[in-house]
This record gives sequence, C-alpha cells and structure tokens, in this order.
Amino acid sequence: MSSSASSIAEWTLAETAAAIAARRISSRDAVSACLDRIERWQPHVNSFVEVFAEQALVAADAADQRVASGAGLGALHGVPLAHKDMYLRSGRRSSFGSHADMTSPATTTATLLTRLDAAGALEIGSLNMSEFALGPTGHNERFGPCRNPWQTAHVACGSSSGGGATVAARLAYGSLGSDTGGSVRLPASVTGVLGLKPTYGLLSGHGMMPLSGSADTPGIFARTAVDLALLLAAVAGHDPNDQRTAERAVPEYGRAFDVPELPRGLRIGVPRGFFLEQVSADVQRALDASLRALVALGAELVEVTVPESVVAHYTELSRVLVYAEATALHGPRLQRRWREYSPQVRVRAASGLAIPAPVHQQALQLRPTLLREFVATVFAHCDVLHLPTLAIPAPTIAETDVGAATVMWEKIAMMVRCTAPFNYLGLPGLAVPCGFTDNDVPTSFQLVGRPFSEAQLLRIAHAYEQVSDWTRRVPSLPSTVSDG
Repeated sequence: MSSSASSIAEWTLAETAAAIAARRISSRDAVSACLDRIERWQPHVNSFVEVFAEQALVAADAADQRVASGAGLGALHGVPLAHKDMYLRSGRRSSFGSHADMTSPATTTATLLTRLDAAGALEIGSLNMSEFALGPTGHNERFGPCRNPWQTAHVACGSSSGGGATVAARLAYGSLGSDTGGSVRLPASVTGVLGLKPTYGLLSGHGMMPLSGSADTPGIFARTAVDLALLLAAVAGHDPNDQRTAERAVPEYGRAFDVPELPRGLRIGVPRGFFLEQVSADVQRALDASLRALVALGAELVEVTVPESVVAHYTELSRVLVYAEATALHGPRLQRRWREYSPQVRVRAASGLAIPAPVHQQALQLRPTLLREFVATVFAHCDVLHLPTLAIPAPTIAETDVGAATVMWEKIAMMVRCTAPFNYLGLPGLAVPCGFTDNDVPTSFQLVGRPFSEAQLLRIAHAYEQVSDWTRRVPSLPSTVSDG
C-alpha cells in the first residue's frame, strides 16, 4: 500500500471505492485506516456507541476476496460506513440513545442497511445520538455528549450528532442519520460536511426507529456532493415495506455531475424576513460569501419574500405533528418507566398530551395544500432557495446543557428555526459547508428545492465545491477534551 493509513481515511468515499475496485488498496486497508482514527479520535469526540472492529475486518477480507475473484462489485464495495444507532439489523440490539435498556435484539433489518449491503458497503460501528432522537443539541445522559471535532467544547448538534462528527473527523466515509426537524442538516452544518434531508417519501423508514411518522425522514452525511450522490443512489426508491415511499423511478444522481457548471439561468432565491432575522453577523458573512461565489458561477439571485406568519405557521404545524406523534409512541412506556427517561426527553416526549387530536388531524390535512401553495408561489420566482441552516454559531455543550428548564424550549426553537418548516412541507434540504464562524466552528448554507429535486441540489453543491475548499478541510486531533 503506497499511501499511509491516515491519508486513506481522509480520501473521499468515491476515491476509496474506486481504489478498492481497481485493487490499488484493499478494503482491509480502508477499514484499518478508519479503525486507527477511531481509536485516536473517539476519546475526544465520543461519536461512537459501539465499534464493530472484528466484524468489519472479517467483512473487509470477504470484500477483498470478491475483488480478487473478478466478481461484479457494487458502487460502494468494501467502503466502511457508520450509522446512527437507530437503524435495526437483525440479531443486533440498538440503543436508540436510550438511558435505559429498553430494546431487544432486532428481528428485521432496516431497508436502507439492506440496500447499502447490496451496494457492497461495510458497517464499522453505530453512532451516538440524542436520546430517542429528541434533541437538537446532541446531549445524551447515557453515552455522554457527542463533541464537535473542530472544537470539542462545542456541540455537534443533534439528534444525529454522531453522524456529523464521524464523517467530519474521517472516522467513516459516510453515514445514515434521521431528520425530523433538522437532525441531519444541523449536525452537518456545524461539523463541516454535507447533510441531506431528502424529499419525504424518497427513502424508506422501514427498520428505522420511529419518532414522528409524518415527519421522520432518513438522511445522509457525506464529505462531498459526489459521495452523497453515490450513497443516495444506493438507498433511494420505493419500498413495499414502507407505504410512505413514493412509487417513482430513482434518478441517476451521478449524472448531475456530467456538466460541472451550474445549470444555465439558475435562479437562486434569497428569502428576506423570517429566515434572516436572527442570523448572527459571522454566519451572515459566510452566507454572503457563498452567494458571491454562486453568482460568479453564473447564478442569478432573486429576492423572495416568505411572510413570517407563513413560516411560523409551518413551524407550529411541524411541532404539532412531531410532539403529538412522539407522545403517542412513548406514552405507554412513559407511564410505566418514566424515571428511565432523562428529564428533557421526558418533558418533550410527554408534551403532545397538550395537543388535541383534532389539531393533529388538521395539521395532517393541511399539509398537501400548503405544500402546493408554497411550491406554486415561491418556486415560481426561483429554482432553489438559499438560506441559513443554523442561524447562529454552534454553542458550547455547557451553554446548551439546560435539562428540562423553561429555557430549553427557547434554545430548541432557535436551533430548528430554519430547518423545521421544511420537515413539515416535506421538501428536500441540503446543508453545504461555506465557512467558519468566529468561534472556529463550521457553518453552512441550506439549499431547499422542489419535491424530488435532489439531483439539482447536488449539482449546485458540487459546482460550489469546485470554487471553495471547505469540504476539503480536516479537523486536527485535539490534545485534550475540552469541557466548554
């Protein structure tokens, strides 16, 4: 092997898959490189809850034997990934980030894991998350907080905290998370990787821990747009086991990069009002710089007005769906075992008791109409929206360690301000790294498009990557763990 283990771990997923297929490196080389980094980084970032070292090496050897035999290979053959600890695999126990031992070994395997297996990917471990996916900061009483690899005193956000931190620190080449209110886009934003919340219904939720069936969306972390396209192509599509999935052909996402430039005449909508009202100065500087870069690439900026009352309505409707359905899911268990929930999760999981059933039903019934109205009005003037992912710099772990205090609701509202409305509408959103805030933590812009426009979002992100170096930056191993 001509390259060091460390440098292999820093390659992109696409580079690694191509090198394994061409026999320039082995799958064992890639797995060993990641395991080496995990050993050094895990004490600092706490992004894993379990590492499958022996199983991954055995699987890597089997993958290498398949390469040597000349058998056909999947697009992700031999590449190690790691996923949020809420995707079921038959015979394995998932924690769901729970404080108590509330789960049994699974009797089924999540559809997305099955599809990644078919593409040849390996699984190197399961990742830290907010308890039961309820929490945008990444706090976890059982496993401890997942820390930001760029500044370990700061949050990696949540609830898919482990995915962002793991991919950013180059401990695995990609990751599955879940996004019910921003839980993939937010961790991606503060760790400097790409995070996709696809259109509701593009990816199967079968075998994924539920929180809110009306809003839960599997999501993907990757280092580049090309990596993200490879992962999305492997897992997208209708699943008979999940009636929420759309029956439509899966695009060839890799074709989005056949032409590296932006689409001719691309109109990027810049919403005024609500989404920018509470943006910090350093986040705004990064957003403005990314817009200048996109204009230089040929995009046209279009000012778009999305009334605050409209967005606030979407946010409230999202809250109704999530908390009503989370309470319905956790209610019986809360009655029997409430002490086993951490205080903040206990309060949030029970808050749906205050939401009348007719209000929840109305929120569901309104969604198709409001989605049509939003697409017809906003996207009549632009092709995609460009807005913040997180309006403020990533806070410290100490600043967000507020338990179930009243201020909890204020902090949650601020964190999901720019993401939750699109969970309600079911639109695709992509967090794209665009710089660092004054606390030396990454930030991003968010692209939001029409339903099933993921290929277009990926093409824009790829073009932006060609004129910026944010996705190529790698955090340095901290000397100590900072408590914030």
